[in-house]
Amino acid sequence: MIRPNANINTLPIYVPGKTPEQIERERGISGAAKMASNENPFGPSPAAVEAIRNFAERTHLYPDGDCGGLKVKIAERLGTSPENVVVGNGSNEILELVARVFLGPGDECMYGAHGFVVYPIVTALAGARGVLSPMPDLGHNLEDMAKRITPKTRVVFLANPNNPTGTIFSKAEFENFLSKVPESVLVVVDEAYFEYVEDVNYPDTLLYHRDRDAIVTVRTFSKIYGLAGTRVGYAVASREVAGLLNRARQPFNVNSVSQTAALAALTDLSHCLMSRTANLEGLKFLSGRLDSMGVRRTDSRANFICADVGDGERAYCGLADRGVIVRPLSAYGLDSHIRVTVGSPEDNSVFADALSEVMAV
Repeated sequence: MIRPNANINTLPIYVPGKTPEQIERERGISGAAKMASNENPFGPSPAAVEAIRNFAERTHLYPDGDCGGLKVKIAERLGTSPENVVVGNGSNEILELVARVFLGPGDECMYGAHGFVVYPIVTALAGARGVLSPMPDLGHNLEDMAKRITPKTRVVFLANPNNPTGTIFSKAEFENFLSKVPESVLVVVDEAYFEYVEDVNYPDTLLYHRDRDAIVTVRTFSKIYGLAGTRVGYAVASREVAGLLNRARQPFNVNSVSQTAALAALTDLSHCLMSRTANLEGLKFLSGRLDSMGVRRTDSRANFICADVGDGERAYCGLADRGVIVRPLSAYGLDSHIRVTVGSPEDNSVFADALSEVMAV
């Protein structure tokens, strides 16, 4: 009889959001609006689309196994060195690499009780123990996290903005936290949504790399760049940490089409600016409509809103019946909440009207 790794059966299962095609088949409807996965509703940069088309005839060749060209461009954009950059198959792979390299049986990894569901998955896969820090206000309590650090703590995962709540912590909070964290603890800051934030108190974690080796900043091309389907993420870390992560990385982990698309997307700042501006307008609209319904919500700084609708599964089903796909949050310990992605102006209106109907039933 086969015997799998004992950790496998303890892993939380990541359940992806349903596609519009699935919902349309299940509900017997058409034209479903997907507002569940925090994708850019305006799609990828036209420059990235053109680059993908032009690269099609070269897909018989293996990709750059080191993602060298992309690492150089990312480093140039951020003012660092290519040796400080790690490129992954989405930012999820970066998180898994961190767990694979720095966690093992007997170790502890800390994250927020309502943080990104991938953190407990990679922690369990490494055989380490997850330590939850409560989030009563749906934001990270960095004071509490600092107090929970023990000699067994090896990694702390922080999402800023946090997924699925959209909340952020400030420079002052982060600096106070770092002052209490031993250098033996790796602080991993997941900034998948940082491009959407407009707040002078939001910390640029790259600035703290100068004084601390045990910090990793993780970012992605999936959100504002609109390249979720190509799966490209990256990390910035000290040369030592980046070298260790790259050592554990699979050869050719990012395909050549994805690297080409990401390189082109980096040059198209106008697409990012348009996406950011539209997102801010969408956040304002959705926040206003939710407030008018008396629905409690987070003060999100990302491209989604977390809303307390009383019964998340009921609201999810009611919205799906009306052709709107959102994310129920029971997997995040938030049974009464849903997460809705900021969509196009049309989709935002459709969602708000549909939720108003659902809440009235």
